[in-house]
Amino acid sequence: MAPTLRHDWTREEVAALFALPFNDLLARAHAVHAEHHDANAVQVSTLLSIKTGGCPEDCAYCPQAQRYQTGVKAEKLMSVEAVLQRARAAKAAGASRFCMGAAWRAPKDRDVVKVAKIIEAVKGLGLETCATLGMLNEDQANQLKDAGLDYYNHNLDTAPEYYDAIIGTRQYQDRLDTLDAVRGAGMKTCCGGIVGLGETREQRVGLLQTLATLAEHPESVPINQLVQVAGTPLHGTDKLDPFEFVRTIAVARLLMPASMVRLSAGREQMSDEMQALCFFAGANSIFYGEKLLTTGNPDVERDRALFDRLDLKPMRVEHEPGTVHADIVEPACPAHAESAA
Repeated sequence: MAPTLRHDWTREEVAALFALPFNDLLARAHAVHAEHHDANAVQVSTLLSIKTGGCPEDCAYCPQAQRYQTGVKAEKLMSVEAVLQRARAAKAAGASRFCMGAAWRAPKDRDVVKVAKIIEAVKGLGLETCATLGMLNEDQANQLKDAGLDYYNHNLDTAPEYYDAIIGTRQYQDRLDTLDAVRGAGMKTCCGGIVGLGETREQRVGLLQTLATLAEHPESVPINQLVQVAGTPLHGTDKLDPFEFVRTIAVARLLMPASMVRLSAGREQMSDEMQALCFFAGANSIFYGEKLLTTGNPDVERDRALFDRLDLKPMRVEHEPGTVHADIVEPACPAHAESAA
């Protein structure tokens, strides 16, 4: 049975979910999760930064912004063959989808031509593709779609009313316009936000309500916990209470029952117990591997051990007829917007 999806959530309704007793909220979220997904299966995702650093934006959380002294060096776009080498390794490890992130505010048309060649080559390996390259116009989105791009990541980051406190080099509407261009081109979206930016609960309500009232819910909803990096303006921000993060996961699951809710940046700082609560509350996708763009991520062996302890299994993907199944799914649209998404 297809899930019943709502796109008319009010802030008052979302705030009421956040205010539920913790156990009641998790019980409701888990019931919805189990109704629409395999509650013991998790997407295992990987990510390659194909162009790191040097971004002109001023996102207050981002170590790739060239204006901040974070130790991240600007690098050129990787060659097609260098990306293919990593994509082949990902496929050999069981990946069925490969995602690429580039630290641009918005790619130039000549950049899109180069990335399109990379996408075509990766697609030729039999992998699904996803990317985050910054803001796109309609022509660029169509060009990437024609090259074989399946998913595009572009996060909202935070609530509309808090956005200007975090980013001053683009407007909230710019993000919505890119999502419209991606949808118009026929691609799927990976779109979420970051919590722990110093926002209030009401502003977390605003982020999730905005996502849940889009014309189409994002197929993937990454929920990131701020990774504080020395040299960025948000370094030293009071850390979000772990239970509040779990509440955010649970509310996202209730609002967008059919979407993959991705436990994204910041997982290295989470205890196994906190991650277990997130999985129970409805998270069913993670980033896999030692690096998430330029910040740390739990290593593979720790993840495997945690899966074993929780009786979780990597989610299987359903391919088009005539192709094989794989156990590792959706090598990740970068949920943390530090890739200048």
